[in-house]
Amino acid sequence: MIKVLFVCLGNICRSPLAEAICKHKVSERGLSAHIEVDSAGTANYHIGADPDERSIEVAVKHGIPIAHKGRQFHFSDGEHFQYILAMDASNHRNIIHELADKHEGLYLMRDFDPKGKGMDVPDPYYGGKDGFEEVYQMLDRSIDAFLNYVVKEHKLDG
Repeated sequence: MIKVLFVCLGNICRSPLAEAICKHKVSERGLSAHIEVDSAGTANYHIGADPDERSIEVAVKHGIPIAHKGRQFHFSDGEHFQYILAMDASNHRNIIHELADKHEGLYLMRDFDPKGKGMDVPDPYYGGKDGFEEVYQMLDRSIDAFLNYVVKEHKLDG
């Protein structure tokens, strides 16, 4: 089983949205038996919380089911997950610090974005609904490219 973890700061906006999009795409591609998806936050702000209402709204708008309870990233996640995708450079550094080493499968989410390779996924928390739609679009295309990479790398059908 290939295990994928999406990580942002508080685990209520970007990472649960990425988790939901990825789960949906994994299911659509018939890869559920091969790929497991989760999300976490590097901060402990929203442990046990539902995703932000605006993340839920944009997911529903695009026909993506979303259900998650916020949790904090833990060093043991480095052993459990083959791929860890950080939403921005700050969280990428926090993950490296928490793991005390570079994880072979650690990437920035937008390392896979054909329209913004290596850039941050901006935190839409303090903005309006348009920011959540923009983040959705970034995640949608980045996750497509990421899954293409995983399928090729692991020689999966899908």
